Amino acid sequence: MGRVPPESRVHHSVSTWRQPVPPPASAGRALLVSELAGRVLARGSGRLLVGIDGLTAAGKTSFGHELAAELAARGRTVLRATLDDFKKPWKDRHLYDRESGEGYYRNAYDYDTLRRVLLDPFRSPEAVACALCSIDPLTQVDHSAVTTPLTADAVLVADGVFAFRPELDGFWDYRIWIDVDAELSVRRGAARDQDWAGSAAESVHRDRYLAAARVYLAEADPLGRVDAIVDNTAFDRPRLILPAAG
Repeated sequence: MGRVPPESRVHHSVSTWRQPVPPPASAGRALLVSELAGRVLARGSGRLLVGIDGLTAAGKTSFGHELAAELAARGRTVLRATLDDFKKPWKDRHLYDRESGEGYYRNAYDYDTLRRVLLDPFRSPEAVACALCSIDPLTQVDHSAVTTPLTADAVLVADGVFAFRPELDGFWDYRIWIDVDAELSVRRGAARDQDWAGSAAESVHRDRYLAAARVYLAEADPLGRVDAIVDNTAFDRPRLILPAAG
């Protein structure tokens, strides 16, 4: 039987809100991703859950793709998910505040569904499949019935803001924080989201997403529990920071 190509070992969400896999940025970045893949796999040969958190537009999804590809190249089956595929549907937004910073942090995400269709099954040895998407952020189609098979050695690489808040924190075997400063987050996010937010892109990122992140950082202290921090200020020159506990 022939060798299974690494790309076929990575299973992506059916969501249409999907960022492409980035091209290689530098040899130094590849080495950093390789080191983190080794640290993740050192956690065990069974199913592993890797959470990737950080400010909006820090580069979480791109890094998740890179890490998933490296893990697959080492022979593991990898599932990729993003928490943006588990937000509450827009049709219900009149029921709660979702647009202020505080409201976005409290109300935008559907953690009950995330746990029920993805995290709990992945953690259960008896489960044979899980869903990688609930509500498609673009089409608003519910994909929670679309499942992906689970193997005994599968690795879930999930990225998203607020990944280490109390409702989710206990699921992760390895926690990675993608670090950029607040102003760079706003600039990158505003540039990225011009197509749908237009001239309001900067205020959306500053007054909603950054404001929500400040609530999260103050309440949940995610940086106090991470296993690794990646300074992603320069894509081709990332720096790996390992907290004392890591």
